[in-house]
Amino acid sequence: MENRTPEINELLPLTAAVFQILLALADQERHGYGIMQEVAAMTQNQVQMGPGTLYGTIKRMLNARLIAESDERPDPELDDERRRYYRLTDWGQQVLAAETQRLSALVSVAQTKRVFGGAGGGV
Repeated sequence: MENRTPEINELLPLTAAVFQILLALADQERHGYGIMQEVAAMTQNQVQMGPGTLYGTIKRMLNARLIAESDERPDPELDDERRRYYRLTDWGQQVLAAETQRLSALVSVAQTKRVFGGAGGGV
């Protein structure tokens, strides 16, 4: 069966790059450099995504229909017309929500086991 849409669970866990790009696009459309800036801001500069990682990952995400190139363009006088803007698709939003839920469950387990923060916390 060609071009079938995979089940969400077949895509999880997401790679860190895919998860961070989906998060960067969750609240607005962004161009590549804007995605890199948002990832750096979200991670307090702990993750610096380079162009090779970014655009290779974007290509795979476009093929998986997690994101799409936006039809909306800023005024060319206000922006470089060569920039490509990307947006989260409905499918991408569903996958992001599933991965966020999966990670949240892991954090709950870590809290129960007291592996971080508070009295008796490890890290």
